[in-house]
Amino acid sequence: MINMTNKISVVISAFNEEKNIKACLESIKWADEIIVVDNSSSDKTVVLAKKYTAKIYRRPNYQMLNINKNYGFEKAEGEWLLNLDADERVNDKLKEEIREVTKQPQKVVAFQMPRKNIIFGQWIKHGIWWPDYQIRLFKKGKAKFACKHVHEKLEVAGEVGQLKNPLIHHNYYSISQFVRKMNEIYTENEAENYLKAKKKIYWYDAIRMPVNDFIANFFARESYKDGLHGLVLSLLQAFYAFLVFAKLWERQKFWQYNQSDFNKEVYQEIKKTIPNFSYWIRKNTLKNFLKKILRTANL
Repeated sequence: MINMTNKISVVISAFNEEKNIKACLESIKWADEIIVVDNSSSDKTVVLAKKYTAKIYRRPNYQMLNINKNYGFEKAEGEWLLNLDADERVNDKLKEEIREVTKQPQKVVAFQMPRKNIIFGQWIKHGIWWPDYQIRLFKKGKAKFACKHVHEKLEVAGEVGQLKNPLIHHNYYSISQFVRKMNEIYTENEAENYLKAKKKIYWYDAIRMPVNDFIANFFARESYKDGLHGLVLSLLQAFYAFLVFAKLWERQKFWQYNQSDFNKEVYQEIKKTIPNFSYWIRKNTLKNFLKKILRTANL
């Protein structure tokens, strides 16, 4: 058996990724080992992957995607594992940083790295999309997914370090792709997790959940700095929150809430959101005003 001490194994789990898999594999062809777990693709994903590695494992396309990622981790032989998705790329700077840290003796057993999300053709620099730290590099046997929900982080047994250079993520190409994944995967999983946690929802959450998500992303996390991209993504995230509520309501048999003055209750609930919007508008206006004063003072 080949000595895999300090060697790097890249593990990729993919389903129908013929548009992405070649560029992904091209960016990590320097790795000592490449593992591709194919989730029963029906396109040319496997054909393209065979040009880069013979270690391809076909698995069922589980709704819990992380099951197959854990499977790939088990098949890898390197001392260090790099977990990637097919729509992610490792550029030269990140490659050299990974090579450097994996050769050094240290207590750290895993590294997180920032992720540069490119959505609708633009690098999104604010909101939940940046720096979007992800634990992707770790020593074999020191990390795995719990497989409880789609957006879960790797569970690491040991100290986690941090890399400087970002992983490139070609995240969403179209609105249809965003909405499809939101509807078919992410909100379904989140609604189920709400039920498992036995969290209660009330009629007013149909308003509060999306409004709070919009304010958190557009104002608090400054998505407005990404312009129209930031506004659209913040509204899509608000719709995501509403869809989670609606799917929970559906799973709870569409319970009724019929009050004679329901229109007034809805009006009052909407009215409560106005101070939140006003607060962030005033805060950002003041922040920009102070910046102008400081720039003037430095002249």
